[in-house]
Amino acid sequence: MELFCCSSAAAAAAAITPTYLLPFKPLSSTSLSFSNPPTLRLNNKRLFTTSHNKLSLSSRQFSLLHPASPRILTSTAAAASPSSTDLDNGVDPLPADIDVKETQEPNSRIRLSVQVPPVVCEDCYKSVINEFMKQAKVPGFRPGKKVPESILVSFVGKDSVQKATIESILKRTLPHVMSSVTGRALKDSIRIVTKFSDMEKTYSSLKSLRYEVIVDVAPEVRWVPKDAYKNLKIVVEIDSDIDAQTAFEQELRHRHKSLSSLRIAIDRGLQIGDVAVFDISATTTDQDGSGPQNIPSAETKGFQFDTEDGERILPGFLDSITGIQRGETKSFTLVFPESWKQENLRGVQAQFTVECKELFHRVFPELDDSIADKLLPGCTTIEQVKESLLQRCLEMERTAKEQATDNVILDQLRKMVEVDVPQSLFEEQGRQLYGAKLLEIQASMKINEQQLASLSSPKAVNEFLDKNKDNITDIIKQRLAVGDIFKRENLEVQTEELVKEVENSIAEFKNHKQEYDEERVQEQVQDVLEGAKVLEWLREHAEIQYKTG
Repeated sequence: MELFCCSSAAAAAAAITPTYLLPFKPLSSTSLSFSNPPTLRLNNKRLFTTSHNKLSLSSRQFSLLHPASPRILTSTAAAASPSSTDLDNGVDPLPADIDVKETQEPNSRIRLSVQVPPVVCEDCYKSVINEFMKQAKVPGFRPGKKVPESILVSFVGKDSVQKATIESILKRTLPHVMSSVTGRALKDSIRIVTKFSDMEKTYSSLKSLRYEVIVDVAPEVRWVPKDAYKNLKIVVEIDSDIDAQTAFEQELRHRHKSLSSLRIAIDRGLQIGDVAVFDISATTTDQDGSGPQNIPSAETKGFQFDTEDGERILPGFLDSITGIQRGETKSFTLVFPESWKQENLRGVQAQFTVECKELFHRVFPELDDSIADKLLPGCTTIEQVKESLLQRCLEMERTAKEQATDNVILDQLRKMVEVDVPQSLFEEQGRQLYGAKLLEIQASMKINEQQLASLSSPKAVNEFLDKNKDNITDIIKQRLAVGDIFKRENLEVQTEELVKEVENSIAEFKNHKQEYDEERVQEQVQDVLEGAKVLEWLREHAEIQYKTG
């Protein structure tokens, strides 16, 4: 039965929902692609891979004030090793310097043009030959015995040796290349844009190597005007339904109603407070000459209707049926409002026919101490019930006002900053939002593996990113603004608080038997706590005016 729309209380709840949701560990594989790529790893992370568009979802959700801050490439992470025996604590030294030219590009991206001299390439070639010498089992030669280079190359294959050499060159030089952007580069944004086949041609003809790397760097946050967040003036509209006194009265009424019993109403019509059972049908009225058509979503039989829910139904419906008696049928015309949930019914004029099958009135127990424990377990008097419920509603009102205030603050922040959003940051944030959407779909309905695969396909993900580009960009601007304020105002998160929240989060993962990355969990919790500190600081320093709607 689709006569009901969202209540104003539900609308208020939606209005104060935290702006951000971080549902799962962000996609964290470095995207470096080539045709027929070799396997190259940087600190045990694969660098050359095919494009990652599939989503890996976790059912564990974080409700955050803002998502994780951009992860910066550190000097440790930038260091790569040429083999499993490499040094883990530094960059592998080279026999000569490599030439790296840095070019700034739009969207906080840097292009690094790399020229590797022949002497470095030769050194890498020798390392590859030595490695093959140790591992290759060449017929006619005992293990460990030195094999002439020409025979070894012939046995392994010239093409394979060349590919391995280029891989070794990249593996040893890339950490030196990235050292120029350490502290600025965003993790997992590194991409080698030169085709592997082009590198093979260069190396084959010149015995040197040229390649280009693009990397996203932490964007600069520019406040317009300068330090705008320090003079924040906002107006927060609060829905009347989250008023503590109103919510308290509604909650007490709801609990009291749950203890009532229904009695058949005799010799009278429907009144406010009654419960009725209706058979309802509806058709569109013949306004365009097409003839009336049934409205299936507005038709139902045996529909139990509580008149105290009158504000949640189609405007005019309750007034039209007031006074109807058991066995009576009423017909009337109503127009669906433009704000109606179903778009195809907005503005549609409909003819309703309602037959009253049953009519009941409620009989309430006396609101006294005898029912106190039934209204709220643990209470012995009605006064205790009222005091406890009112305190709960006051806390809910306080939380609702804070959340509503935070949302307005965050909306203002995004308008005050200018940011060149890196593509990798955009895609990560977009995938997080899309992951949250998939989780909602999975929670609300059953979908099979084929449907999930379709929803997780590159096409579906990219369509979502395109359609929600502005929204995703705004969220990133908000989170970067929050992070910038945290640094500017020298705010701090206490270690004990961080440890406690991390332990709670990990315990929840374990309780749900979900896999997790402890380092990533700590990063996310750190960001949540930092966001909370910033919003608390802004609430204290902003000029805030509240209006009740």
